[in-house]
Amino acid sequence: MTGYAELAKRFGTPSYVYDLDRIAAARRDLFAALPEEVELFYAAKANPHPELLREMRAGEGRRCRAEISSTGELAAVLTAGFPADEILYTGPGKTEDELVEALTAGVRLFSVESLGDLRNIGAVATRLGVIATCLLRVNSANASATSSIRMTGVPSQFGFDSETLPELREQLFDVPGTDVAGAHFFPLSNAKDEASLIGEFQHTISVAARVQDELGTRFRFVDIGGGFSVPYAVSGERPVYGNLREAMASSLDEWFPGWRSGEVKFAVESGRYLVGDSGTLMVGVVNLKESRGRRFVILDGGINTFGGMSGLGRIMPVSVRLDDEGIPLEQIASLVGPLCTPGDVLGRDIELPALAPGDVVNIPNAGAYGPTASLLMFLGRPAPTEILVRGEELVSVSRIEHIRAYELGQEL
Repeated sequence: MTGYAELAKRFGTPSYVYDLDRIAAARRDLFAALPEEVELFYAAKANPHPELLREMRAGEGRRCRAEISSTGELAAVLTAGFPADEILYTGPGKTEDELVEALTAGVRLFSVESLGDLRNIGAVATRLGVIATCLLRVNSANASATSSIRMTGVPSQFGFDSETLPELREQLFDVPGTDVAGAHFFPLSNAKDEASLIGEFQHTISVAARVQDELGTRFRFVDIGGGFSVPYAVSGERPVYGNLREAMASSLDEWFPGWRSGEVKFAVESGRYLVGDSGTLMVGVVNLKESRGRRFVILDGGINTFGGMSGLGRIMPVSVRLDDEGIPLEQIASLVGPLCTPGDVLGRDIELPALAPGDVVNIPNAGAYGPTASLLMFLGRPAPTEILVRGEELVSVSRIEHIRAYELGQEL
């Protein structure tokens, strides 16, 4: 691959470099870790870059479906070649206009967050003369005790509280325009290790079986969520799950004996695992300063460029990749961006080599939750350049641009 220093010199900073070969490898590894019959949804929110989306549909054999939460993502995945009937539309605030656009485009699979959400989908589907296949998103009351970032078991805008589903049964299965075909779970994100991930999936599969029995129905489709881990903005390798396939198959055999013959289809979803290690963020050093005993390295890109961590309300332990492993780490400093807000911090108290204005800092494992998860429009700064490579081939170079569109008034 063309070196980072050369790319930074040619296209400037801040810039992302995404390696499509790394995405292809992650996709192959994850499919290999799953039973053959299990489907895989790519969570487009992780990185909706057009080339990355196309890569998810490339190659031979099994291909990713798409999980989306907006009409913008809908347009992106359709353009990238995802068939409408392989798209799962999720989210707690689907508007009537969104539903019309999705159903008109051919999307038929929806994750349903509430009875009101189900009725809204049914009303639009009935008006359009179609049937929407719906998965009840379940907010399970009980955790598996193997969690990393817990997404269930607490009050939430996401999903039906599992203990309320039996009393809602008659209403859930009596909404015109809908076919309640199964359930959707997303109990955690970023499992700490393979054992935790396996434990979570085993727990979720057992909960799905219990919910099915409580509703007195037979599920035809169950999405058990994700939790596949990869280092985020720190050095490290993407894990390969060597025991997951057998453990998942065994659990499915126990709770859903007909899954191998297709009586019920199972799926998982992933975003960061598939694209995380493909990306490197290159940011330029603008200035250095000390303040009351602390050092700061001021960069030309901050949370306006790499804001996924700030959206989580915390500072992640960012690290810097050194092209030469022999370069000594000589200082402890904070990496901060150019924005006029104290929140523009990429990392605090990081071990760094000696740096000077004009140097380029490379942040590894930055392929997920980058530009589109950042404060792109804050202060009117330009979006980072996004560079796509495959091996030594330079595939594309682009940048997101925001243009104001007037609906009323005169453009100046």
